[in-house]
Amino acid sequence: MKIYADRFPTAARQLLTDLLVVAWVYASIRFALWLHDLVQKLAVPGKKLEGAGGGLADNLADAGGKVGRVPLVGDELTAPFTKAAEAARAVAEAGRDQQQLVEQLALALAVAVLIFPLGLVLFGWLPLRVRWMRRAGAAKRLAAAPAGRDLLALRALTGQPLGRLARVAPDVAEAWRRGDDETLDALAALELRRLGLRGSR
Repeated sequence: MKIYADRFPTAARQLLTDLLVVAWVYASIRFALWLHDLVQKLAVPGKKLEGAGGGLADNLADAGGKVGRVPLVGDELTAPFTKAAEAARAVAEAGRDQQQLVEQLALALAVAVLIFPLGLVLFGWLPLRVRWMRRAGAAKRLAAAPAGRDLLALRALTGQPLGRLARVAPDVAEAWRRGDDETLDALAALELRRLGLRGSR
């Protein structure tokens, strides 16, 4: 007896779900990287500040060195240049600190954005996928066993929707009790198809 396939078989649903999960993870990673790069742009003022402060400090130190060579008053004239150079180095250090802070913020935000989608995959989808793979593997091994067809038929009889069972035979329970081969084959195939597997016949 012919068994009508589901409009959207389990195997197709599993494949579609897997593709959606892959797309979800890829999109999440791309968004996290985009957010990281966006926040990193906030470090540009810090880089400019570091460059300007460092350059100014070098110029002031160089000028102070030249002024220090003036006889008699060189040491007194060097002091303001030294203090100004130290202030410029402090500005450059502030620029470096700002860049480090932005880098830490960008990394923290990227990780925070990834926690939710990857958590759904690792703790939601993955356990269900592994459980399905185990069930499907067990059913496949059972189908190859001598009495596996009968057990799969019994499982289909107790777990499949009534409308689907009615399409197998008018009195499917009676046919199962009689051990009707055609009914048993159809029930076993129905159960295997529920797990995304193909029946042996």
